[in-house]
Amino acid sequence: MKTSVAQRLSAAGTANALELRGITKMFGALAALKDVTMTVQPGERRAVLGSNGAGKTTLFNCITGDFLPTSGTVRLFGEDVTEFPAFERIRRGLRRTYQISLLFSNLSVVDNIYLACRGVSRARFSLIRPGVDDALMATAEALTEAVHLHEFMNSPVAVLSYGQQRQLEIALALAGAPRFILFDEPAAGLSPTERSELVEILLNLPEHIGYIIIEHDMDVALRVSQSVTMMHNGQIFKEGTPQEIESDPEVQELYLGGGNE
Repeated sequence: MKTSVAQRLSAAGTANALELRGITKMFGALAALKDVTMTVQPGERRAVLGSNGAGKTTLFNCITGDFLPTSGTVRLFGEDVTEFPAFERIRRGLRRTYQISLLFSNLSVVDNIYLACRGVSRARFSLIRPGVDDALMATAEALTEAVHLHEFMNSPVAVLSYGQQRQLEIALALAGAPRFILFDEPAAGLSPTERSELVEILLNLPEHIGYIIIEHDMDVALRVSQSVTMMHNGQIFKEGTPQEIESDPEVQELYLGGGNE
């Protein structure tokens, strides 16, 4: 039975942002995830690292509801959402970015953000055009500032660089007052300058918004996270602070080629 809004708010006041208990995901005989257990506190920023095939994206898919786990439970702010469809998890404050950009290239930057804000609002089915005092449009404009795209606010997305499009995706994830965000390799394909911009944006997100970031760039991941989970072959291999993970000999041997010089 689904809980009431009042029950959810009461539970969210004292609950962890995310709890995974014994998450296993089978694809036929292949175990993509094996008994993954993880707890993330409200406002915590965590990196999930690992080589290709470690199970990171499958883990995200189980958290968002794109995949249902074969076994185990997913709790979001105290509520069991294991069987919930993705849109119900979105309504509870969960957001996600993807490795492949999903943007309306012929629309302006601010219109892309406005549609994201509209899509998670009560007015999402309204056909009325936004007026000059539309609150959602004001929010969309503010989000262009948050992701350093204000000067491109009225430009079509097609003219943005790849890095700027990734910044726009962060703005879309911030639409509708999210409480927890999953970032799927946001630094992939970015130049050093664009990566520095990304780090600044993530570090300046509101403190109440927690997130998990999957990232192959260790430097970016360790700079924007407070805790790190290393995965290997669908299981949790190591957990610790960025400093502990970076200096761990087993991590260096397995993921950093014997050192991080």
